[in-house]
Amino acid sequence: MTTSTVHHRARASKIVARVASGFFLLGLSAVGAQAAGCGATFEPGRHELTIQSGGMERSAVYVIPSNYSGKRKVPLVFDFHGSNSNPQVQLTRSHWDEVAEREGFIVMALAGSLDGELPRTHAWNVPGVTKTDGADDAAFIRDAVKVAKDTFCVDATKIYASGYSGGGRMLSQYICSGFGDFSAAGFVMGLRAGTPEQENGVWRPRRESCQPSRPVSIIAFSGMKDHVNPFDGGGKAYWRYGGEVALNRWAELNGCNGRPRVDDGEAAKVSTYLDCRAGISVMSYMITNADHAWPARTVRFRLASNNGEEKIREVDATDRMWEFFRGSGGELVAGAALKPDCPDEHNTASLKEGGQGTQCSQPVKADSNAPSVSGDL
Repeated sequence: MTTSTVHHRARASKIVARVASGFFLLGLSAVGAQAAGCGATFEPGRHELTIQSGGMERSAVYVIPSNYSGKRKVPLVFDFHGSNSNPQVQLTRSHWDEVAEREGFIVMALAGSLDGELPRTHAWNVPGVTKTDGADDAAFIRDAVKVAKDTFCVDATKIYASGYSGGGRMLSQYICSGFGDFSAAGFVMGLRAGTPEQENGVWRPRRESCQPSRPVSIIAFSGMKDHVNPFDGGGKAYWRYGGEVALNRWAELNGCNGRPRVDDGEAAKVSTYLDCRAGISVMSYMITNADHAWPARTVRFRLASNNGEEKIREVDATDRMWEFFRGSGGELVAGAALKPDCPDEHNTASLKEGGQGTQCSQPVKADSNAPSVSGDL
């Protein structure tokens, strides 16, 4: 996949698409007569773009697969980075661009409005927990969804999103706030179900802060050794209640009946709600030896093949999310983890490699969800 900045490599006319809400998409290079929707073709690979939203120029990256023709509607996946990160690093971490190239869909990664602790990094202004008067990141996401739908040949019924750490918290609250753009959502170390509140000494999601407009399928990955966003709860002010509390609240919000099916193995525990409204599901993967890094190919998943037969493949969280988004089902094989290449305490790749846990390295500063603008991100 090639990486390019469209502003400087335009080989055809630039598109400036004005949409009803008054924001602009700048710098897209396209070949074709149409400036929006189906009909135009785009250069494959990663490209940077600027979206005018709320009176500000906001940054994003989009990925076009090499088989994109502009004639057939394709799925779209949004990828939300964690704090102290940016869209390019997040795509390296999640490798959604590689999956998009293989499967033929578009990816868009957005940049949060807040400055991170590290140079050229960002964080999200999460409603309800961020103590700053920053930009409206929910409005930016909404604007970006409209830009993508107006510009690319996208199937509006197949728009999905994934969020890592602080990006997962932003995505959670976006859905909680009633924005129904995404048919399914995936979370890595960041699933929330509303802002935290304490009652009788117990932390829980504030019910009024999470009112989705419609049921949405949820798939979440958690590391049982995650000390940044602890699965058992605690942590910083933005976190407090645990991952199981968040999962159970989403099951309630989605009208899931009964208790979840739990598959408990040595490598991971899988909790699945299947009997939910509108045929959706809520799934949680609790990986025993995972920390705050994006789960890599250290766990095997049982996936359904095209002919309905089950097969076992070595995939990571991104591949599993895509299978889930497509609705092809499948489940993690409890206890079927591959042997780590190095001791658990060092099984985290460097930031350059995307922090996916596939190489031995000394610990690096992970996405801490705490940019310098506030300790309560």
